Amino acid sequence: MSDPRYDQFPDGFFDRQDESSDRIFYASPRLVTHIDDGAIAAVGALYEELEIGGDVLDLMSSWISHFSTPPGRLIAHGMNGPELTQNTAALGKVVSDLNANPSLPFADSAFDAVVCTVSVDYLSRPLEVFDDLARIVRPGGRAVFNFSNRLFPTKAILGWLSADDVQRCGIVSAYFQLSPGWGEPTAVEVATAGHDPLFAVWADREPLS
Repeated sequence: MSDPRYDQFPDGFFDRQDESSDRIFYASPRLVTHIDDGAIAAVGALYEELEIGGDVLDLMSSWISHFSTPPGRLIAHGMNGPELTQNTAALGKVVSDLNANPSLPFADSAFDAVVCTVSVDYLSRPLEVFDDLARIVRPGGRAVFNFSNRLFPTKAILGWLSADDVQRCGIVSAYFQLSPGWGEPTAVEVATAGHDPLFAVWADREPLS
């Protein structure tokens, strides 16, 4: 990668077992949940605790968003149009491949918050994505990334597959720290009471300079 920020990661960190087009892999709808009910409930509770509301982008979403109570305006972004059509909580849907084009089709300061559940491990150009999230999130807004140990291993980056849970929190924290505009990230293990494990990393959008 030409961006010198990626030099801080080992060679091959962002490679994947399957480097074919993600549009092929995600062409067929998968109307399933990727974490169990306990973890889904924990995500919703975390969003309430963090007061995620207003205009919200659900990044790399599908047919379900993980809110206990949907925010005022929820936009679902993902790879499969039929999946997003089934997302009844979302008022708008956008299909795009962030690994092919890490720019999002939204105006500057369009959202109060961005959330992303069990998908950050698939980003092969994460720093450009986090840069663009800083563009579309309003000052004082927040970006929250949740992840578990469930994933499609052939599409996750190799650096993620070789990391443990604590290291994965560090990976997402590094994305925030290397992308201008974000405050210091917070990383936590979210209690799931015997269900799928869940971790979250979030940071706030700093004031515009």
